[in-house]
Amino acid sequence: MRELNRILHVEDDPDILKIAKMSLEMVGGFALAQYERGQEAIESAEAFAPDLVLLDVMMPDLDGEETMVRLRAIDTLAQTPVVFMTAKASQENHERLRSLGALDVIVKPFDPMALPDQLKEIWRRQADA
Repeated sequence: MRELNRILHVEDDPDILKIAKMSLEMVGGFALAQYERGQEAIESAEAFAPDLVLLDVMMPDLDGEETMVRLRAIDTLAQTPVVFMTAKASQENHERLRSLGALDVIVKPFDPMALPDQLKEIWRRQADA
């Protein structure tokens, strides 16, 4: 099983970007590329070659779902796993996002100390599937 090392994170809230950066780089030890807009991520994702994409659901311009669709249209990223982050905690919403192809959904606000382990666990589950 390949190890989770490189995470592409797309989030429009600057405070969440900062918290996630500290969490994923300092606590998790991941290589991280962060973008505030889906279009920025789409333009740079292939060069970064992420192992996993962490997407906010509600963003201006391109929302998380459309960003995922466009990332998956890039041949080298078509199979890259996606995890959504959202404040919408309903089971119905989570099931819908998974039905679109997301591995899982993390609810905001998230625990910065637990986020790296959550992503590692999601990564392990998909590798074992």
